[in-house]
Amino acid sequence: MKGRILLLTLFTLVVALPALAAGDAATAATASQAAHLALKKYYMFVAMGGAIGFGFACGGGGIGQGHVVNGTILGTARNPALSGKFLTTMMIGLAMIESLVIYMLVIVLIIFYTNPFHI
Repeated sequence: MKGRILLLTLFTLVVALPALAAGDAATAATASQAAHLALKKYYMFVAMGGAIGFGFACGGGGIGQGHVVNGTILGTARNPALSGKFLTTMMIGLAMIESLVIYMLVIVLIIFYTNPFHI
């Protein structure tokens, strides 16, 4: 498992290297071009970080929802008389897990649309 995570991390870095190899602010001729380049780099890193963070949030939410449904199915199989209560509790749990993923989306959008450079 650790080897797969390491391989995935290395693959992500190799794919992101062309984006990171963009020119720096020292080559810009004017202050306006330097500011535009800084803003461009900022949005590049925000987009990459937001995508990675949102991917982890979605993956974790999916795994959590799978565990909730698994527990509900096992509980219903053991005691079919309580299936209604299990279903209600499962739906509330799934809504809570999904709300965490939606909160992550809101955080990513807030960070993405914040302009710290005031350009």
